[in-house]
Amino acid sequence: MTRLASALRTLGVLAAAGLLAATAAVPSAQAGQAGPEPKAPKEFVALSSVDRTILQEMRYTTVHNFVGERVDGYRQPLCILTRPAAEALHRAQVKLRAQGYTLKVYDCYRPQRAVDHFVRWAEDLADERMKKEFYPLVDKSRLFEDGYIAAKSGHSRGSTLDVTIVRLPAAPTRPYVPGERLVECSAPQAERFPDNSVDMGTGFDCFDTLSHTDDPRIQGTQRANRQLLKDTLAAQGFVNLPEEWWHFTFKPEPFPSTFFDFPVARRSVAGH
Repeated sequence: MTRLASALRTLGVLAAAGLLAATAAVPSAQAGQAGPEPKAPKEFVALSSVDRTILQEMRYTTVHNFVGERVDGYRQPLCILTRPAAEALHRAQVKLRAQGYTLKVYDCYRPQRAVDHFVRWAEDLADERMKKEFYPLVDKSRLFEDGYIAAKSGHSRGSTLDVTIVRLPAAPTRPYVPGERLVECSAPQAERFPDNSVDMGTGFDCFDTLSHTDDPRIQGTQRANRQLLKDTLAAQGFVNLPEEWWHFTFKPEPFPSTFFDFPVARRSVAGH
C-alpha cells in the first residue's frame, strides 16, 4: 500500500468514527476560543484585605491619565500587591495616621498588557490629547529615550506602587471631566487639577524633571512633604525611584525578575 493510500484510509476511518472533527477542534487558539484568564499567585493580595484605611485612587481605571483612556488590564479600581509589600505599607500607614495623615495609592500591581498599552500609545506620536497636563515640556518622540516609558515595569512584579500623602480628614477629589481644560502638572497646586494630596510640587505622573524627588527647585513645604513620604516608607523597606517622588518598591521583592499579566480584578486574588 502506498503512503498516500494509507493516509487516505486513515482519514476515512477517523471521519467514520467522528474523531477527525473532534481532533481539529482541540486547539482553542485556532478555533478562536480564548483560554482562561490568569490569576495571581497566592503571594498577592488586595491591599484592602490588609488595610482598609489607605485611600485608593486608581488612575488607570479612569481616563484621567497621560494616555487619556482606561488602560488595558485594569478591570476594577483595586490595588493589588504582594503580601509583604501590602503589610509594610500598612505599617507605614499606622505611623502616618498617628501624625494626622493617610496614604493614598494611585497605582500598584500593573499587568504587562497595561505596559504594552503604554508602549503603543507612546509610539503613536499623533495622540497628544493629554500632553497639556502630563508632559507639557517633553516632546512625545523622546518618551522612551528620556525614560518615561519602557517595555517593562517594576509594577508588574507586584511590589511597586505609586503613592502620596493626604492630610486627615481627607476631602474627596472631584472627578475628572473628559474634555475639560487641562493645566500643566508642574503648575502651582492651586492651579493644577485638584487632588486631596498634600502639595508635592507636581501632580502625579508628571513627566518633568521637577518630579525628581530631590530636585533642588522643590523647597519649603513641598520638600518637607516629599521627605515625610520618603522617610516613612523607607523605614518599612521601600526604596524610592529618584526620578519620581511617588514611586516606591518594597525590598526584597518576592518576585524580582517575574513580570505578571493577570488582570487587575478581584477575581485575580479571590481566596488569597
